[in-house]
Order: sequence, then structure tokens, then C-alpha cells
Amino acid sequence: MDRENRGGWVYIMTDRYRGTLYVGVTSDLASRIHQHRTGTGSDFCARYRLTRLVWAEFGESITECITHEKRIKRWHRAWKIEMIERANPSWDDLFDSLV
Repeated sequence: MDRENRGGWVYIMTDRYRGTLYVGVTSDLASRIHQHRTGTGSDFCARYRLTRLVWAEFGESITECITHEKRIKRWHRAWKIEMIERANPSWDDLFDSLV
């Protein structure tokens, strides 16, 4: 199976309830979150200590996920918060449910 057809994930990281938000995309969510937690995932996440996965959505193709990530990044902050709270009202860390 090629990379495109494996699918991927669009996800949001934060440091706390309604804190700083980071929107990312990956084909391997568990590995990517581990990278963020160890400070190697992105400079932005490392700088702001964003270690809590609060929202994630699977997409059938990585291209679809990249498009969705770019769209979400253009959204107003309030729209991102609303999306997170529809799926995860208490802003729980969803990482443990992945592994």
C-alpha cells in the first residue's frame, strides 16, 4: 500500500484547557504525538510545551488530510475551540486512548 492510500490524521495539540493550539497532520499519529511530548515534534510545540492531544480526525488519504489541516489553520480560534468541544468537551488528553 502506498503512502497516499494509508490515510492520515489531522490533529490539535494544546498545553491546557483553551490554551495555545497547534494544528498538525501526520500518517502515524501515535509516533507524532510521542515526538511532540519529547520536544522533537515541532519547534512550536516544544516552545509552548504543547503535549496534550485534544482532537484528531482520520482521513482516507494524506492529501485529503493536508487540505483539511490547511483549512483548519485558517479558521478563527473560536471555531477550532467549538470543534474540539463538540468531540472532547472536557479537553481530555486523547493520547492514552491511541496506544
